[in-house]
Amino acid sequence: MEYVTYAIIAYLIGSIPSALIIGKLFYKIDVREHGSGNLGATNTFRVLGVKAGLVVTVLDILKGTIPVLIVIVLASNLEPLIVGAFAVIGHIYPIFAKFKGGKAVATSGGVLLGVSPLLFIILVISFFVFLKLFKYVSLASILTGVTAVITSLIMQDLGLIIVTVFLASFVIYRHTDNIKRIKNKTEPKITWF
Repeated sequence: MEYVTYAIIAYLIGSIPSALIIGKLFYKIDVREHGSGNLGATNTFRVLGVKAGLVVTVLDILKGTIPVLIVIVLASNLEPLIVGAFAVIGHIYPIFAKFKGGKAVATSGGVLLGVSPLLFIILVISFFVFLKLFKYVSLASILTGVTAVITSLIMQDLGLIIVTVFLASFVIYRHTDNIKRIKNKTEPKITWF
């Protein structure tokens, strides 16, 4: 029963649509009506700019970290990674935004930050390396998900392996349209790096 309570809390925290709130509150713009229509940090960068994109990125990371830390502090008998996965599900399918959310990259990172700051740092570095090499945010996100799985295998932590496979699978699944656009050479590259 405890898992259910914390999973619901995590899902609700994950469901907070950071991009929608920042866009409407400070810019009077619904990011769902612009760019990719996605409620994630990348679309926020494209539609609202760097400042808003950075704020949304931090908030989306915290949506994953906060539920994990709540479990670590208040319910040490529970596996924080399992609870954190529900925050990611909330980000992808947010109850507060008609179940149409983001692509799970920042929130997944936030979950991993809560349980393994070292892994989080490795993933942030790998994301920027892949972004520099390929200039596609989507491809950098996918490759970073794969890096998370490989790194967790090296760390030999079974719980971490299971959850990183789960999170990476979500990230890849949510980027299937991007993969098609990369193949067709229609996916936009970043120009600022």
